[in-house]
This record gives sequence, C-alpha cells and structure tokens, in this order.
Amino acid sequence: MGTNSLLTFSHHHLLQQLKQGDPRAIARAISLVENEMNGFTNFLEQLDDRREIKITGITGPPGAGKSTITDQLIGKMVAQGKKVGVLCVDPSSPFHHGALLGDRIRMHNWYTNPHVFIRSMATRGSLGGLHPKIFEVSDMLKTAGYTDILIETVGVGQSEVEIAGLADTTVVVLVPEAGDDIQTMKSGLMEVADIFVVNKSDRPDAGRLATSLENITRGEKTVNERLVPVIKTVATTGEGVDELLAAIRNHATENDTPVKRSRQFATRAWQLIMYRRMKSLDKNLLTYKIMQVMERENFNLYRFVAAYQ
Repeated sequence: MGTNSLLTFSHHHLLQQLKQGDPRAIARAISLVENEMNGFTNFLEQLDDRREIKITGITGPPGAGKSTITDQLIGKMVAQGKKVGVLCVDPSSPFHHGALLGDRIRMHNWYTNPHVFIRSMATRGSLGGLHPKIFEVSDMLKTAGYTDILIETVGVGQSEVEIAGLADTTVVVLVPEAGDDIQTMKSGLMEVADIFVVNKSDRPDAGRLATSLENITRGEKTVNERLVPVIKTVATTGEGVDELLAAIRNHATENDTPVKRSRQFATRAWQLIMYRRMKSLDKNLLTYKIMQVMERENFNLYRFVAAYQ
C-alpha cells in the first residue's frame, strides 16, 4: 500500500474514532490540524456540518471572571445531560509558544469527566487573539458529538470582535469597576455583545453598571430590534448563572436564521482564505528583497508591494 493510501486509511480510521467521541482521537485530530500534517485538508473536508450545535463565546477584559463563569456553565450543561466541549484561548508563552494560563488546571473538576472535553489553546501570535485553527477545532468537536461548545477568549486585542464572527452567541463579561470606562468600551465590546454579564455583582456599583448597559442597549437595538440582556452574576457562588444559561439558549434559538448563518460562514471563509494566502509570504524573504532595492533612488514601498503581489 502506498504512502498516500496509508494516510487515507489512517485518517479515515481517525475520523471514525472522532465521530464516536473518543477523546484521544479528538486530541490526535487537533494535533493533525494544528501542525498541518500531510492530509489534514482532506481530513477537514470529511467533517460533519452539524449546524444545530451552537457555539457560545465568553469574552471580556482580563480579571472579569470569565473562567469561573465558564466553569459554572459547564456544570449546568452537564446537569442537563449535555456533552460540553470547551476551548480556552490563552496568550502564548514567548518561550515555547504554548498556552500560558492553562485553564485545564483551573477547571480541574471537569478534566476527567467523560462528558466534558477541555483544551487550552495558545494564540500562537495570532493578531486577532484567537487560535489560528479555532474554526477547525470547533468543527471537530461538533463532529465528535459535543452538544455545546464554549470558547473562552484571552480578552485582549481583537479577540472580542473575532469571536463574534465564530460564535452563535457572544457573552461579554464585565465587572463593576469597568463602569467608568463604559463609553470607551462602546466602540469595541459593546457592538459584539449578544448578552452582557455584570459579574461580581455583590460589589459596589454593580447596579449602576447594569443600568448604564441597559440604557445603552436601549439606544442601540440590534437589527431585529432585540434588546441585549444584561444579567448580574456572582460566578463564585453560581448566582445568576441559571438566568445566563437560559438567555444563551433563548438567543441561540431566536437568532438561528439563514441570514446569520450565511454571515458566519462568510466570516469563517474569509479568515480561512486569508490564512492560506498569507502562508505563502515569508517575512525573512521579504526583508531580503527589500534590502536589495530600498537604497535605490526611486524606491517606493507601495510600488514594491504592487509588484510583489
């Protein structure tokens, strides 16, 4: 049997294990795609398109309690008989480029639970703050039969905006101390939220922040004239998490429209096409070529770029 035939057989076997929900197969499939090993594109083309499985993005500034809320949501979902896939996108270590925060340790209660799969994924320098293979890994979890997928972002850069293009429901977590900066956040976090959470709402000024968010969302209704819910939680005790989960379910159901799905697919297609086109660019080669011509009297960066393309 030739090398390509062996690869095809191996990937077909891996796909069958993935569909059975084998966590070891999920880990191997993620490594296959992350490292772009031989045949990974063909493997991706065989994944199931399970649109009924919803993705919830949990985002917001560092220290807002996103991991604790995610941990609470896992518990509620498992209690409902769901299988939950969790992707925690962490900053990359500058030394080994692995995930720096290690949410699998923070969510240790679920690490061995057969109904929960948790994976910490480093941003690997991705400009948007999401893992460059986040779309593919999400689809693998869908294929593996996970009924709910939670993605917790690192909460910096453009990750809040990018998660809105991937998630069916985007939950933005804030804390009372964010109240003074609410107008500044309006241009970023404010536009992507499907649900606002004021966490640590047992602290002073929680009510004032919730009222401010409610006033803003009344003035900026979404396209379908739906007000963005504002939910107060105390994630460490679980207070308000039932209400949050109900709001997530309600939003996912109400907004499951062909228009939204087509926009999501367009966003994902754009990201995948951009990534594949950018792969052909070698920055070191680009530096070498610029060094060859930059001292010329008529050097112009824009003409160089036009010619390079």
